[in-house]
Amino acid sequence: MNIPKAERPFPLEGYEIPETEEGMLEWGTVVERLTSARNYWICTMHPDGTPHARPVWGVVVDELLYVGGGAHTRWARNLMAHSKVGIHLEDGENGLIIEGSATYITDDTSIIEKTDAAYLEKYNIPHGPVWQIRPKKIIAWQDGLQSMTRWRFK
Repeated sequence: MNIPKAERPFPLEGYEIPETEEGMLEWGTVVERLTSARNYWICTMHPDGTPHARPVWGVVVDELLYVGGGAHTRWARNLMAHSKVGIHLEDGENGLIIEGSATYITDDTSIIEKTDAAYLEKYNIPHGPVWQIRPKKIIAWQDGLQSMTRWRFK
C-alpha cells in the first residue's frame, strides 16, 4: 500500500489541534494499533440509508485491514449493496478512524491463506472469505488531540 504523507486535519476551533507537524503520529503507530486491536467497530448503511454499527474481528495483512463476517449478516449485506464503510477502534481517548470502501474477498487464494493464518494466530480460528478495507482517509490521535494526524489515500 502506498502510504500518503501525514498531515494535520483542518483546524477546528476550540480543539487545540496544532498547525505544525510536531507531535503528529507515525504510520507505524497506526499499523501497530490496528494489528493489536481485538475488536473493530464497523459502520455500514442500511438500504434505507440509516446507519448500522457492529463490532467485528479483524486482522492486518500487508498493512491492510481485513474483517470477517458471514455474507448473511446485516452489515455484510449492507456492504454488498453499498461498499462505503467506516471502521473505528473501541478506544475513544486514543482514536483511530478509517473511512473507505470494502471488497469481499472470496477467491483470492493468496489473501485468504494470509488472513486465515493471521486469524489463527490472533483468534485461534481460521476465517475464510473476508472483507478487505481500502482506506480513503485515516484519522488517529493518542494521548490527546494535540497528536491528531490524518492520512488521505488516493
